[in-house]
Amino acid sequence: MAQGYKLVEKKNLGRDAAEQPTKVYAIPKYNGYTDMDTLCKMIGARSTVSSADVKAVLDNLNFVLDMELQAGRIVQLGEFGNFRLSLSSEGANDMEGFDRSMIVGARVIFTPGASLKKTLKTTNFASFADETTATGTDDEENGGTPGGV
Repeated sequence: MAQGYKLVEKKNLGRDAAEQPTKVYAIPKYNGYTDMDTLCKMIGARSTVSSADVKAVLDNLNFVLDMELQAGRIVQLGEFGNFRLSLSSEGANDMEGFDRSMIVGARVIFTPGASLKKTLKTTNFASFADETTATGTDDEENGGTPGGV
């Protein structure tokens, strides 16, 4: 199955914004969530450990990942990928003018490993309209909606 997408019109932030104020972009169209219990059952079914054991390991991974990130380390999980913290801050005029209170947020960055990067290169994409109807249109005048939504 292909990753679905839909089309949305957004403000053009490019150099040609004066000539063309909006452009159409593709955004992913997701078809649901896979929760932790389902993942644990799926992994348990493919291995010799129970889904409860898988959940225990993933819970501990989450705990240790939190500790290591707070300690300022990049966490490498082999072919799965790396996790690291990133910061956002307000700017200061010079080094002396910066205060720790100017840090306004932190987030976790995930960088996929080789296996997941290969997935990114080999993923097929299909218009959401193509996945939902064999015949249809993406334009409102003919009964469709923009982006096939």
